[in-house]
Amino acid sequence: MTTLYPIPENHPQRFVLHNEVHARAPFILSLPVRASHLALLLTHEEKAQERKHLIMLCERFGEAPPEKEADHFSATFDSFQIRWEQHGEFSTYSFYVHDTPKDPFADSALKKVPVDWLSQLTGQVIVAAHAAIVSPADIDYDEHADLASLSIHFAGNPVIGSKVTGGAASVFTDFRIHVDGFSRFFIINHGLRTEQAGRLLQRLFEIEVYRVMALLAFPIARKLYPALNKSDRQLYTITNAMTMPDHNDAELLDELTTLAAEVENYISSNHFRFAAASAYYQLVEQRINDLREVRIQGIQTLGEFIKRRLEPAVNTCVSLSRRFSSLSERVSNASQLLRTRVDIIIERQNQGLLTSMALRAKMQLRMQQMVEGISMVAITYYAASLIGKIAEALHVIGWKVKPEIVEGISIPFILIIIAISSKRIHKIIANTTE
Repeated sequence: MTTLYPIPENHPQRFVLHNEVHARAPFILSLPVRASHLALLLTHEEKAQERKHLIMLCERFGEAPPEKEADHFSATFDSFQIRWEQHGEFSTYSFYVHDTPKDPFADSALKKVPVDWLSQLTGQVIVAAHAAIVSPADIDYDEHADLASLSIHFAGNPVIGSKVTGGAASVFTDFRIHVDGFSRFFIINHGLRTEQAGRLLQRLFEIEVYRVMALLAFPIARKLYPALNKSDRQLYTITNAMTMPDHNDAELLDELTTLAAEVENYISSNHFRFAAASAYYQLVEQRINDLREVRIQGIQTLGEFIKRRLEPAVNTCVSLSRRFSSLSERVSNASQLLRTRVDIIIERQNQGLLTSMALRAKMQLRMQQMVEGISMVAITYYAASLIGKIAEALHVIGWKVKPEIVEGISIPFILIIIAISSKRIHKIIANTTE
């Protein structure tokens, strides 16, 4: 890109990062509008297949397909608009139709989408919802009258709702899946701008998706509670045994190691799910705050209903995750304490062994010194005998010497020579070892 000013070249990701703030922008919708929303859980392979399936729909209506690396896409076809978004765990499809039939939920926006294309969508449905934005005149709505008339759109179920976006609209739902497999949002337009309508629908659909995604961790939490309690009791049994004087440290250390492996396996296997639940719940809270709800007298607001029913489940998941982390730390502390005790015992054993070895070396030295003394006597005896033999030979050939006297006089000199030689040998050995 040509620059008008002599500034350094652009970072390779500058424009991508700059334009990220405009990604996934809400539709600008014409009112009235009906919408259908699908959220599908997908594997990595299904995500690749999903993109090809979306390209087929674009080719069918002669529209430009999404770019190769795009994770969101919007288009207007003959009778409906589509918005596709690909997230980390799921993908969403929103379909919009700009009219208002007599029963917006019986004649939903999804009926405008080709049936054969819908039937070949990949993944598993985690959320399916219909929504309709109508004017008060279309349904003879009076905000001061009894709201029981709205329950016909929700199969007679109790209605939850509030005024939103500064009173520009009223939103009603029952947070139930109806016989068609879809939940429902009924929105009465008091003065929505087209930009507001798109943001409002997007927030409502996101609340529904993130609410369900946050709850994916709840069945796992309930399933793991018995395992957590079992591991907790097992740790108590081990630490209690550590206080006993006759316990076997090696066996307890093996049990602790096994327990630590089990706990870490539970944590590593489910850490992502519990962290995701917390993140999704924060998104739900943020989207509810963005609605700027105002109470309609006599019914619960969406925020109150969700907080009352979703918060305990999320808190359960958070509590379980924290307890597992705490258990892991306690197991680690117990293992460290037990290893310290084992190390001290081994050190004491080694110290005793070294003392015993030193005593044996000292005894061997004394024995060696005693043997060395005896050896000096033996060497003196044999050397003196040899000198005596020589004296006898000299006496035989005529020398006037007495062999016994020569032999006796040689003994002290032989001892002195052997002692000096022995001392010199010891000195040489000492210098060599140093």
